[in-house]
Amino acid sequence: MSDGDTSGSGHRKRIGFLSFGHWSNAPGSQTPTAAEALRQTVELAVAAEEIGIDGAYVRVHHFQRQLSSPFPLLAAIGTATKRLEIGTGVIDMRYENPLYMAEEAGAADLLGGGRLQLGISRGSPEPALHGSRAFGHLPAEGETDADLARRHTELFRAAIAGAPVVQADPAMGGGGRLAIQPRSEGLPERIWWGAGTRATAVWTAEQGMNLMSSTLLTEDTGVPFDQLQAQQIQMYLEAWEKAGWERRPRISVSRSVMPIVSDLDHAFFGREVGGGDTTGYLDGGIARFGKTYAGEPDRIAVELAEDAAVALADTVLMTVPNQLGVEYNAELLRNIATGVAPAIGWAPAIADPV
Repeated sequence: MSDGDTSGSGHRKRIGFLSFGHWSNAPGSQTPTAAEALRQTVELAVAAEEIGIDGAYVRVHHFQRQLSSPFPLLAAIGTATKRLEIGTGVIDMRYENPLYMAEEAGAADLLGGGRLQLGISRGSPEPALHGSRAFGHLPAEGETDADLARRHTELFRAAIAGAPVVQADPAMGGGGRLAIQPRSEGLPERIWWGAGTRATAVWTAEQGMNLMSSTLLTEDTGVPFDQLQAQQIQMYLEAWEKAGWERRPRISVSRSVMPIVSDLDHAFFGREVGGGDTTGYLDGGIARFGKTYAGEPDRIAVELAEDAAVALADTVLMTVPNQLGVEYNAELLRNIATGVAPAIGWAPAIADPV
């Protein structure tokens, strides 16, 4: 693949789709069951690869009619495709057994030929009260939920890097300490942290993880969303340089991009045209939400090219309305690829592996 410098972080500009994996039997839903949501996610990944899209990413939510157990799905996408990156945005680390997750991640990455890009984080507000505790994971005394997520993350990252994590049993003829198997080389450099604030982005850089920033930030300074997110990215890059890491980091941002090229598009997203940023109360504070880019492709292309955070990121994840079905979303991605993404410096991926 070409690796021309089209972004602030020195990587070829990539685009991927991000699916929440909703299912329901509501009128108009093309994903009435969990089986359909899972199967169609794989099918959309295959279609995206054929279009030249760079990545297929899924959200992870528990106790909701959405995708919740990512690794079987990531492995299925990996075996059905050959080139595109396969990722999450994000896995809530409060819920995860770090060592079992390390085994699952290693196996899924090996099945996919080393293409996993795992976005992880503390997670988002959820309908379950203390849901991670139902999974058996409780914060230690004095810990917050965020502390729990970071503790799980530290052990998970050590395990996928090959750190010995358990004493061998002498009765079985062993000595020393044992590491998790299987391991997939390169996976430790493909871990991203979903940061909702500028301060968390700095912490992410200090830990040596790639940065994943969504369509919202859980803080607000009054400036437009893209500028606030660009500040977050700049602070991340400065902290990365200060930490002295040798490799170049990856940075992704998410955007809702809905080109309107048909009457059906207009029926679904015409009301979004001309909208702007919004603010709201989320997770105990004021949050700023980025706007939806909806309208004619040429106009969206100009607006997206002026997005300060998109300019700094090497990867832009386009959210898809998955309940509208594979055919509709494949056409949506095709319209983005042909009419919008070239304006931000993107070109279709070629058939070589990542």
